[in-house]
Amino acid sequence: MPQNIQNSRTIIQAIIEKGSMKQEVYRQTIDDFNTFKQVGAAFVNTNKTALKKAPYPLLFEFNDRGVFEFQLKFGSDILIFFMHSNVFEIPRDHPVMKSSYIREDKTRSYCGIIHIFNFLADSFRYNRTNDIGYCIGRIFVNRENHYFTEGKREVGLLYNNFTGNILDKKAIQTILHSAIDYTLNFDLLTPPYDSIKEITVSEIQTTLDSMSLATGKRLGFRFQADVE
Repeated sequence: MPQNIQNSRTIIQAIIEKGSMKQEVYRQTIDDFNTFKQVGAAFVNTNKTALKKAPYPLLFEFNDRGVFEFQLKFGSDILIFFMHSNVFEIPRDHPVMKSSYIREDKTRSYCGIIHIFNFLADSFRYNRTNDIGYCIGRIFVNRENHYFTEGKREVGLLYNNFTGNILDKKAIQTILHSAIDYTLNFDLLTPPYDSIKEITVSEIQTTLDSMSLATGKRLGFRFQADVE
């Protein structure tokens, strides 16, 4: 067989194998993301009546924003769950790469990623496009539905056994509750005086819905959760 034909077959076979493997990862991740949506919607529907007992009206909503995004809105916060459409390989220097689970089959290191972002609800309500949000966690899931998380405190510290953790409905409920719990305890702090002591005429004349004074929960302060 001519060498160029052999090379072509080898390349085609590699395309089929790797492409099929990545499709398996993608399909598993999208299935899990849809379960995240179901769990998020159920959380809001189940607890909506209890929120009516609050002395003041409180924001409490689930919004499906399409295939790759949904939002949970509660109190003064929004959690945005975003699934990346691509598949990623875990970096070689990552601790999970040392596990026998991955050494036995390197394709297990290819993962889909679901991000969890926290924003202030007013940032969207008043179209404050300069406001800051934070990625408080991300979930890595492979084609065998094994997963681990990276993130802040409650979100990132309890779910790092990639070899043994399966992303079932119970695990998804725990992650979602942990993200909400972290957000409720991650409060808005007053920015340092020096960061706002000067302001231009155009900024002060701008209406609130487009004001360029950025707001974020830790704007101007060290983000303490980054060192935990």
